[in-house]
Parts: sequence; structure tokens; C-alpha cells
Amino acid sequence: MEGILSNISKATANLTMESLALPPAGIYPTFIFGTIAYCAIFLCNMVIIISIALNSHLHKPMHILLFNMTVNDLVGATAFFPQLIISILSQNRSISYPACLMQAVLIHLYGVGSLFILTVMAYDRYIAICCPLRYNAIMTNSNLVKMIVFMWLLNFIIITVLFSLLSRFKLCRTVIVDMYCNNPSLVKLICEDTSVNNFYGMFVITFTQGVPLIVVLYTYIQILLTCLFNKLSDAKSKAIQTCATHLVVFLFLEFNTLVTLIAHRLEQASPYLRRSFGVSVLVFPPLLNPLIYGLKTKEIRERITFYLKKKVSPF
Repeated sequence: MEGILSNISKATANLTMESLALPPAGIYPTFIFGTIAYCAIFLCNMVIIISIALNSHLHKPMHILLFNMTVNDLVGATAFFPQLIISILSQNRSISYPACLMQAVLIHLYGVGSLFILTVMAYDRYIAICCPLRYNAIMTNSNLVKMIVFMWLLNFIIITVLFSLLSRFKLCRTVIVDMYCNNPSLVKLICEDTSVNNFYGMFVITFTQGVPLIVVLYTYIQILLTCLFNKLSDAKSKAIQTCATHLVVFLFLEFNTLVTLIAHRLEQASPYLRRSFGVSVLVFPPLLNPLIYGLKTKEIRERITFYLKKKVSPF
């Protein structure tokens, strides 16, 4: 069978990712589009990061969580775009196993991190809207740091165990069945019994998708119930807007990630569908999150406008 060889050394293995199947006339337009997309993602996220980092009055819980989100989005986009852009220009889809493993680790850290960050952001909004008088007592700097450290530590532990399970095996295939490297595609390079990897993978999917979904739905239901009994129209409008924005972003990420991971386990699933959903998770959130959460936030928008005017005006 094509792509099946004897046991291969991981240190020297040269893998081949799914072909982009670009016609000669489409190589340079696709290269330019991919480069512009990555530059836009990098620029927008860096603007948010710098704005929050350099302004002490933006060091509030929601802004700090937004800072974490933009850093996380940059990790995911940087793990995906540069390698893709280079392979488009060179028309070479080969990648070494160590580089493939690094890309997979970073992309999974990004995916789980996105769900965790959105969950903590939902909790922050829940406290702000449902328990406004207790907000400052609950969302203290100390508690916020604990939440962020716990969130990232749990993320690293989950992903470290996930990829450590791969170290037990040798490779017998060299074809990555995706547009980028990830755990399911790496597991498919193994010809031995990977049932432990599959069981742990299902646990990771259930835990990282299920727990955030329960928390987010609970917090948004509570926010909407608070709205219904709140006579202040401004508060009601703000709460509904908050719920709608967060919920759309969260459900988009949940659905696309779940479809991508489950499709790997279903032989009859369309590979084109799997690849489309998988790529969308790495393109749209990093591109849209700075606009939805950053530039839409009044304080951040005002600071960016202030800096732009300061740069333009000589006085």
C-alpha cells in the first residue's frame, strides 16, 4: 500500500502532507492571499496585545483575558500559516517528523486554549452582569491569576499526555491525511494497536468540548434570565449583546473542532469536509476575534485611536 513502509526513525522521517492540488495559475494568487491573511492576523492581534500591555487602565479581568486570547490566536495562526505559505510557493508538501509534531502540539494547544479562554470570559461576564456588586470581590487580581494559570496548566497537561502517548510507537506510514499536522493524522501513521491513544483522544474531546459547553450555556442562561428581570434597558441590551457575541464565537469553534475530530474517526466522512472545517478553525477565529472582542471594546478602540492620532499629528 502507498505510504506504508517498514518501521521508520522519527528523527529522520520525512512526511508528506495532503496535496493542495493547485493549478499553476493559482499558485501565486493563493500565496499572496495566504500571506495577506497571515499579515492581517498578525497585525490585528499585535495591535490588541500592545494596546493592553502598554495601558495600565486596561489591566482589567476582561482585557487580560482578551490578551490571553490574542496570544493564543497568534500561536495557532503562526503554527499553521508560515508552513502553508512556504509549501504553496515551493509546491513541496514534505515536512520532517519533529517539525510536524511541533506544529501539531501548537495547534492543539491553541484549540483547547481557545475553548478554555472563552469559558473563563463567559464566567467573567456572568459575574459582571448577574453579580455586579460582588464583581470586584470575586474577580480580584489574585483570583484572575489563579484562573489563568490553572487554565494554561491544564491545557499543557492534557496536550502533553496526548502527544506523549505517541512516543511509544514507530512510524510505518509517511502520508499526513490533512492540510496540517495534528494528533489524529499522526496516529494514522502507526500500524500498531493505538487503542489507548484513541480512548484518551475521546476523553480529551469529551472533556475539552463538554465542560466548556456546560459552563458557557449555564452562564448565558443565567445572564439572559437576569436580563428578563432587569428593568434597565441599557443593561438588558448589553447583556444580550454580550451573550450573542460570545455564544456565536464559542459555538463556531466548538462545532468546527468537533466535526474535524469526529470526522477522523469515521471512515465514511468526506475528507474535503474534514479539511475545510479543520482549516476554518485556524483561519477565522484568529482573524475575527481581534475585531469582535478588541476593536469593538470601547476602551481599546479609544486607545488605538489615540495612538494613531498621536502618530499622525506632529503636535
